Amino acid sequence: MKNNSAKGKHSYDSTSTELTINFFNRNVSEYPTEAGSVKFELVPVTKQKDLMINHARMYAQQEYDRIMELVAVLEKQAQQIKRRLAVTDAVHAAVYQFQLVMGHIYWLVWDNRKQHTLLTQTGPDDWSSNAPENYEYQTRVKYMGDHTWQEIDENGNYVN
Repeated sequence: MKNNSAKGKHSYDSTSTELTINFFNRNVSEYPTEAGSVKFELVPVTKQKDLMINHARMYAQQEYDRIMELVAVLEKQAQQIKRRLAVTDAVHAAVYQFQLVMGHIYWLVWDNRKQHTLLTQTGPDDWSSNAPENYEYQTRVKYMGDHTWQEIDENGNYVN
């Protein structure tokens, strides 16, 4: 080992092959370079790839599940809007003879005698005696600020 182009204490030009490899520093090589070197294990590349793929799949599945939860929320909201539009269409098809007030609750009623839907301010329990026999109360509705109608349950909560 006469040649030493780097002129370093632990470096030398390697002539292990028929070509000269300039500046071979055995101290910075990650693999043993001499017969008396420390034993090392080869990195199990296939096992490492399997672990990486498993981690990638796990995180991708978590992200997919998170996205599907968001899709479920959006799907529920779309169904609520669709129902709200159906209620709005039913109210606009109903007959009424009064001025509507936003935020107030009304009733959709099927009049069996006249064979059409009515929008009334009087619920089935609001009559001094009994509700008219020809009325079939369908649902309570609330006139919203965006000019749509929302279905309301007996407790005053929105029906989804």
